[in-house]
Amino acid sequence: MSGRDFLIIDGDSLRCQDVVRASHRMTSVSLAPDAERAVVRANQVADELSRIRPVYGRTTGVGANRDAVVINSAAGDHDLRLLRSHAPGIGDQLDEVSVRAAMVVRLNQLAAAGSGIHPAFLHALEQALRTDAVPTVHDLGTIGTGDLTALAEIALTLTGHLPWASGHVEPIGLEPGDALAFMSSNAVTLARAVLVGEELRRLLDAAHLVTALSYCAMGGSAEAFAEQVHARRPHPGAVRSARTMRELLWHEGDLSPGRRIQDPFGLRAFCQVHGPALDSSEALTRVLEIEVNAAAENPLVDVAGGAVFHHGQFSTAYPALALDQLRAAVHHVAELSAARLADLVEPDFTGLTPFLTSGPPGSSGVMILEYIAHDALGMLRHSASPVTLGTSVISRGVEDHASFTPQAVRSARSTAANYRTVLSCELVAATRALRLAETAPRGRLLGEAFHGLLGKLPDLRADHQLGQEIEIAGGLLDDLIELMPSAE
Repeated sequence: MSGRDFLIIDGDSLRCQDVVRASHRMTSVSLAPDAERAVVRANQVADELSRIRPVYGRTTGVGANRDAVVINSAAGDHDLRLLRSHAPGIGDQLDEVSVRAAMVVRLNQLAAAGSGIHPAFLHALEQALRTDAVPTVHDLGTIGTGDLTALAEIALTLTGHLPWASGHVEPIGLEPGDALAFMSSNAVTLARAVLVGEELRRLLDAAHLVTALSYCAMGGSAEAFAEQVHARRPHPGAVRSARTMRELLWHEGDLSPGRRIQDPFGLRAFCQVHGPALDSSEALTRVLEIEVNAAAENPLVDVAGGAVFHHGQFSTAYPALALDQLRAAVHHVAELSAARLADLVEPDFTGLTPFLTSGPPGSSGVMILEYIAHDALGMLRHSASPVTLGTSVISRGVEDHASFTPQAVRSARSTAANYRTVLSCELVAATRALRLAETAPRGRLLGEAFHGLLGKLPDLRADHQLGQEIEIAGGLLDDLIELMPSAE
């Protein structure tokens, strides 16, 4: 679907990686001609049907006002009232990357030609993405049944009723039925889920390299990652994780024994704990790639059958549950990282001084890293709590279920930030241990990664403030992924 410079929006084949690239302005978008023609026809069908039968949001109010018949002028005055009333502008302002990602997702969903919206909205979104015009969008007011507040703000910006945060696109007209057709989506939540899902995926990949460095510092045993072991219990994520560890640690095929008959769980059970997180990450990607290509607007305009269907496709139970599962899995992975950090400061495992000190007796070395890691782990534990155990009843009892997917996304963002901190603490300690032992990591790939770290992480062995090293290590986690073995 995407090339180096252009991303064709066709409503059918958008990938999570495409959303990420477009949100970071690494590609330009172009609406597929076939999709544009389908949108034009769907708009015509919606207009025709609204003249002969009630159509929610076009000839009626919304929510508990679903039975109220509205009179909508050609200027779309009812639609303008609807957008204004649903755009409170409350909460934190979303960053530009998230807003661009949301516009990409919404453009692609509209290109699936199920909303009945006027094609001018697609052209305006396409133009905004091409020229990097970004609306002001606020976070608060969505519970997983449609990003009504955020999308109302985007629609009001496209129609010239709200100012742009940056850039500018000529305002478009608002036709009858356009308001709900644009708002009836979870595009903002889905876009943010794509972005945080990608961050977590990268951190999970980088964790293999960090763990491999800890393995080398502690003289780990090869047996835990053996192909024979994982073939007997072949969960895909665990098998992939073990294969990655083998490629990192024994690129040349040398499987020499470790220092102990059995390592602590942080090494020995790494793949068994990491595997579910990898599988959960892939499951989230599969769910999101269905969602971002879905014509899920309520009501659905079916061009082929010349009909309109009222339904519950606005529910986002699938991504909510997938996000809950991923956050829980990452929490387990982060716990093992903290456990390896504890092992790295223990002389029985490294043969080095307590807390990896190199100063006079009583020096603290990297003692504080455990406190920082467990502070972050405590916050991660909180953010791992499932959001899908709650619901809400609103709009006079008419809307009596919510998935709280936006809250799951916010929790996932917290999870990613705190997991990065935990991993960074382990990376600082593992690098210091290898420096103190004057031990080169095993394997060509791991050796290259370690050589890169040596040039970027300061080698300060006397007691000092460790904050800068933790921050540097956090940034290096993304760089390490470029040296990862292929997942194929």
